[in-house]
Amino acid sequence: MLTTAAALRGATKNYKTFTLGPVDLVVPAGSILGLIGENGAGKTTALKLLCGAIRPDVGSVELLGGSPAAPAIRARIGVVFEDAYFPDCFNAACVGKSMAGIFGTRWDAAKFDDLVQRFGLDGSKKIKEYSRGMRMKLSLATALAHDPELLILDEATAGLDPVVRGELLDLLLDFIQDERHSVLMSSHITSDLEQVADAIAYLHHGQLLFCENKDDLMQEYGLLRCAEADLDRLPAGCAVYTRRGAFGCETLVKDRAAAHAALPDAVCDSACIDDIMRFYSGRDAQ
Repeated sequence: MLTTAAALRGATKNYKTFTLGPVDLVVPAGSILGLIGENGAGKTTALKLLCGAIRPDVGSVELLGGSPAAPAIRARIGVVFEDAYFPDCFNAACVGKSMAGIFGTRWDAAKFDDLVQRFGLDGSKKIKEYSRGMRMKLSLATALAHDPELLILDEATAGLDPVVRGELLDLLLDFIQDERHSVLMSSHITSDLEQVADAIAYLHHGQLLFCENKDDLMQEYGLLRCAEADLDRLPAGCAVYTRRGAFGCETLVKDRAAAHAALPDAVCDSACIDDIMRFYSGRDAQ
């Protein structure tokens, strides 16, 4: 059984105004890896490298034990991008017939129809009449209906109402239960990743700042509130960035236990993923 679903090995992609990498990123088999980052950080570029939509200028890409350039390998993944395209004249039934021709025996028409119904889509309505959220639901149904071993999702929960988002997250958790399936998903809705992800990878200005176990990340990072003079008592490298205000300082720390040991009277609350992104962005904006 594969232990790695996909990986970027020193991958670099150069554009005129942006460079991704070099990035080393591994998606463990049987897990959900959440990819976070600000707009323009390189998340979509990284996902397109992994699914073979583009090629790296430097480095390599591994996908399900092979190369994303191989059609047989690409047939084993399901992909949803924000800019996913279906002809406007199609309805859901047309999409299903088209996908059956592409995936052959891997295509499960009954599962596709079930997902279309579960997502509340009108199968007779033309796609040009669909809202953005409805198009995303159709893309998700298409990605899930050919038994992919790896799902690559780019902002797949964007535009979905909370009820459908919850259903999708439950689907993803069920999807990985047999450890044969894996998910790599980017999202600006970090609370979704806090619910389902096993690990979090943070891309920032084209660089991978970290890829860590989510539970460890949530337990170790903290928001420290103290007087500015007390910051010198923190261990070296503990503080990521400090925001200064009229009533003291708020500092993102990498090690809550070490911060508490150094400043036992200070308040150090747990940090959520949004906090971590916000403080790293503030640090690099200086």
